[in-house]
Amino acid sequence: MEDTSLIIAGRTLKSRLIIGTGKYESYEQNARALEASGAEMITVAVRRVNLTDPDQPMLVDHIDPEKYIFLPNTAGCFTGEDAVRTLRLAREAGGWDLVKLEVLSDPKHLYPDMEETLRAAEMLIKEGFQVMVYCSDDPVYAKKLEAAGCCAIMPLGAPIGSGLGIQNPVNIRLIIEEAKVPVIVDAGVGTASDAAVAMELGCDGVLMNTAIAEAKDPIRMASAMKHAVIAGREAYLAGRMPKKRYADPSSPLGGLI
Repeated sequence: MEDTSLIIAGRTLKSRLIIGTGKYESYEQNARALEASGAEMITVAVRRVNLTDPDQPMLVDHIDPEKYIFLPNTAGCFTGEDAVRTLRLAREAGGWDLVKLEVLSDPKHLYPDMEETLRAAEMLIKEGFQVMVYCSDDPVYAKKLEAAGCCAIMPLGAPIGSGLGIQNPVNIRLIIEEAKVPVIVDAGVGTASDAAVAMELGCDGVLMNTAIAEAKDPIRMASAMKHAVIAGREAYLAGRMPKKRYADPSSPLGGLI
């Protein structure tokens, strides 16, 4: 297969890895991880990251919004109204209209409330936002979100921050097969092999935060994730060998000396 560029809402990205801004020891460490990852897009939790108070350490002092694509997100929102209000504030603060929507349900598992997510997406799209949407690994809701006008579908691999890896590859594969917009696994990645699995399924990209931020060496893990995403994409494009029930020798058995 010929590779194609990752294009999200008219923005062409060379890297298929997106990282976050939470749980790092400092903004400086976050900036170093971002550089090591090769990512061009970084999510920003509007409720948790200082974007406007000059009397406190500010993210933009370490990560340049002119160099990287800032993706405001609605982490911590549990209603559609909260999510819309949060992203309106983000647009006022930085002029951002490309946003990541997540509307959560139970604080214990942090699965998305899909009914509220769809309702919030429709409200945001009416207001001119370009919405990348965090969702469950449900092919039916994924199509509804795409039909509503979302510019990227972001099914979870596993619960947020769990590091459990891709738990339902069948559903994610179904979402990929039906989608006409980019599909980006968001949440659940724990290590480089998880990122590679997501890409080998045919995902257009992977978004992660905790897997890098809570690694013993976040900078080295960011670099590992960069290479894992590249390797997974290459393997997907190459086309893996079929799985077989029995051994198949690498060399012919006939004509042996």
